[in-house]
Amino acid sequence: MKSEITDINLAASGHRKLSWVKRNMPILSALEKRFREDRPFRGLKIALSIHLEAKTAYLCEVLAAGGAEMFVTGSNPLSTQDDVAAALAEDGITVFAKYGVSAEEYNSHVEKVLLAGPNIIIDDGGDLVYALHYDHPELLPGIIGGCEETTTGILRLKAMDAAGELKFPMITVNDADCKHLFDNRYGTGQSVWDGINRTTNLIVAGKTVVVAGYGWCGKGTAMRAKGLGAQVIVTEVDPIRAIEAVMDGFDVMPMKEAAAYGDFFVTVTGCRDVIGPEAFANMKDGAILTNAGHFDVEVDVAWLREHAVKAEPARNNIMGYMQEDGRWLFVLGEGRLVNLACGDGHPAEIMDMSFAIQALSAEYLAKNAGKIGQMVIPVPPEIDKAVAETKLASLGKRIDTLTEEQRVYLYGSAGL
Repeated sequence: MKSEITDINLAASGHRKLSWVKRNMPILSALEKRFREDRPFRGLKIALSIHLEAKTAYLCEVLAAGGAEMFVTGSNPLSTQDDVAAALAEDGITVFAKYGVSAEEYNSHVEKVLLAGPNIIIDDGGDLVYALHYDHPELLPGIIGGCEETTTGILRLKAMDAAGELKFPMITVNDADCKHLFDNRYGTGQSVWDGINRTTNLIVAGKTVVVAGYGWCGKGTAMRAKGLGAQVIVTEVDPIRAIEAVMDGFDVMPMKEAAAYGDFFVTVTGCRDVIGPEAFANMKDGAILTNAGHFDVEVDVAWLREHAVKAEPARNNIMGYMQEDGRWLFVLGEGRLVNLACGDGHPAEIMDMSFAIQALSAEYLAKNAGKIGQMVIPVPPEIDKAVAETKLASLGKRIDTLTEEQRVYLYGSAGL
């Protein structure tokens, strides 16, 4: 199969980006070295759909080093970096990805990676899983299993599993401690504000930020907003998370009320219609709307397009929508993931942990093909622990170990 990318001549720029992230992803670097020797994916095809930028590209190269034949596409039309896609294609990996593709092209690229006949899938949001089950069920017998990167994708997997529709094992990578505690919290927290700041060139200090959702991504986003000097309001549907937000020092109220105070809005819920007409009506002139959940359905941008008196770009990646009363509301990155549509995504050191879990989970699937009974499975604890230990060593830190007496005291004579 031939790659579909924007321009192979962009590869040199992509290789520079890859070289930079490799310097800052020591866990993946160690895995690449081992995979070259062990070749755990020899004879296997892997289809991958994740935001296609340099860190993801390095994951692809690590899997290829392990013997996998890789077929790669992006998981968001605005997050693909064309130079990185070109670098992968130049290195012999089959890529179907371009920045700014239409919905039709995006779906075509998803289909093409699947038509390669993969044995393992690495998914971000569930697009590959859904397409396999509902568009290409004839390919299901060849699937060993897959890994899911996101909260949204795992919710979709669990719904399919509960309905008896999921036909192969999927490892819930997002639920691993070394993923959500760091990637979702610290990675999202930093990259969301990187994207907002570089796109708007506005100060955050002294402003009011409304964060919709107080899961791990919301916690990180709110924490970083507070660190930048903002007043933070959290909106939630879960009373326990709402109490957490209050005890972390944030105000909590319904979105309809919060809308009147916000200067910046960030949705991180994984749900749809989180900010809609009722909230739009209460917003200040100049309010800035962003999404850091998975799909572009959290802010009702379609309603704004349909009902705006006037719509015009205010700045690159910022679209303004004039309301009937003259107020302007501004949407960043078309309501898609602001940290990728308007930035470079999570820091390399954070994604080193997440992608190491992806790579090791894929290896686990390859080694246990046909032996896994349940359909939705957690990351094996030994993988989580191995990633944590390697990360800690890369930071130059050491920890205590239990003595035999302490182990017996805590866990009994049988040990842990």
